[in-house]
Amino acid sequence: MTELLKKVRVISPNLKSDEIADVLIADGKVAAIAPDISDIPADTTIQDCQGLILGTGLVDLYSHCSQPGFEQRETLSSMLQAASAGGFTRITILPDTSPVVDHPAMVTQLQQTPPPHPHARKQEGELKLHPQVYVWGAISLDLAGKQLTELADLAAAGVVGFTDGQPWDNLGFVQRVLEYLQPWGKPVAFSPGDRLLSGHGVMREGVAALRFGLPPVPASAETTALAALLELVAATATPVHIMRVSTARSVELIATAKAGGLPITASTTWMHLLLDTTAIASYNTSLRLEPPLGNPNDVEALRGGVKNGVIDAIAIDHAPYTYEEKMQAFASSPPGAMGYELALALLWQNLVATGKFTALELWGALSTHPAECLQQQPSTITTGAGEMILFDPQETWKVEPQNLYTLSSNTPWLGKQLQGRVVKVWHR
Repeated sequence: MTELLKKVRVISPNLKSDEIADVLIADGKVAAIAPDISDIPADTTIQDCQGLILGTGLVDLYSHCSQPGFEQRETLSSMLQAASAGGFTRITILPDTSPVVDHPAMVTQLQQTPPPHPHARKQEGELKLHPQVYVWGAISLDLAGKQLTELADLAAAGVVGFTDGQPWDNLGFVQRVLEYLQPWGKPVAFSPGDRLLSGHGVMREGVAALRFGLPPVPASAETTALAALLELVAATATPVHIMRVSTARSVELIATAKAGGLPITASTTWMHLLLDTTAIASYNTSLRLEPPLGNPNDVEALRGGVKNGVIDAIAIDHAPYTYEEKMQAFASSPPGAMGYELALALLWQNLVATGKFTALELWGALSTHPAECLQQQPSTITTGAGEMILFDPQETWKVEPQNLYTLSSNTPWLGKQLQGRVVKVWHR
C-alpha cells in the first residue's frame, strides 16, 4: 500500500524539524519527503493533510499494567490498544503486576502480544498493530525493598532497566543497589518520597489542602528523599532516572545536580503539568495521585523544567482502576488515573495551542527524550522510517467509555469534550 500525505506538518524532534511537506509512505515506511511530491505510483492513495501533524511515535517511560493480577481493571490487550490509540509506539511497563516482575518468566509473558480479550470494547477500525512493549525489572523481591532480585537473570531476559516504581525507606539498601547495578549499564529509576513525612496525606500541603480539609503531604516528603538520592548518585556515579517529579524545589535540586555533572535524568507526569491543587475542589477521586498534584507554583516550575530540559521527559503513568475502586471517599481511593488516550490531546490543547510550549518542545518530551532516558534510539521522520503517528489537533470527541479502548474510565475528563485525536499510527 502506498499513500501520499499532502501538505502535512512534519514534527521530528530528533532533527529539530517542524515543517510543512509532502510525505510518500510505502508499505508503512517513508519512501520520500519533500516540499512537493508529484512523481507517485499509479495506485497511490492521496490524502489532503492540511492542518494535520505527522510526528514521531510517542514513548511512555512508565505505566501500570493490570495483567496479570488485576484484569478487572484492564487487560494487556486493551492497554496496548489504548496506548496505540493515544499515539504511543513504545510503552514501558512497571514491575508492580501480580505476580511482580522479579523473575525472567514474567518478562517473557509481558512481552508476548496477547490475543484480544473477549470483553474488550471494540472500536470502528480497530487497531491491528501494537506498541513495542518494554518491561522494567523489579530491583527488590516483591517490591519489598529488602532483598535484591536476580539482577543478572532479569537483565538476560531483556528488561529495559530496573525500578521498584515506589519510594524506599532504607537508604542503605538504595546505596547497595546503585553499587550493584552500575556494571549492568541499564537505566535504574527511583520515585523519591519519604513515607514518614507523607504520613496519611493525600494532597499537597498548602492553602487549598486546608480549605478542602484533606490530609496534607509536605513538599519536603519528596525533596528530602530526592536530596538523599542525589548524594548517593554523587557517591557512586551510577546514572539514575528520577521519576514523578512534582515540586518546584525538586526542579531546583535537579537543575543544580545536572549543573554539577551528576549523571541523572528526570521526568514528571502529564497530569502534573496540566492541573494543580485547585482542581481538587471537585473531590474527583481521579485527581488522587501519588505524588499528589502540586500547588500552582509547582506546576509553573515543572513546565519551565520541561521547556529548559531540567525535566527531560513527560511520562503517562497510566493507572487504570475499576469504578468501584474509585467510587469512595477521596482520601480512601487508590491513587492513579488512566491517560494513554487523553494525554497528547490535552497537552497539545493546554500547552501548545495556548503558546506555553512549542510543538517541538512538547513532542520532544513525549517522544525523543523518553527514548533517550531508556537508552533507546529515538524515532525520526526520514526516508525508511516507520514509527510515526498522524494527529489531528482539531478533531473533537467526547471522553466516554464507549469511545475508549481502555476498560477503565478513571479520569477527571470523563464526559468532557476534547479537541485533538490520533487518526493513524505506523508501528515499526
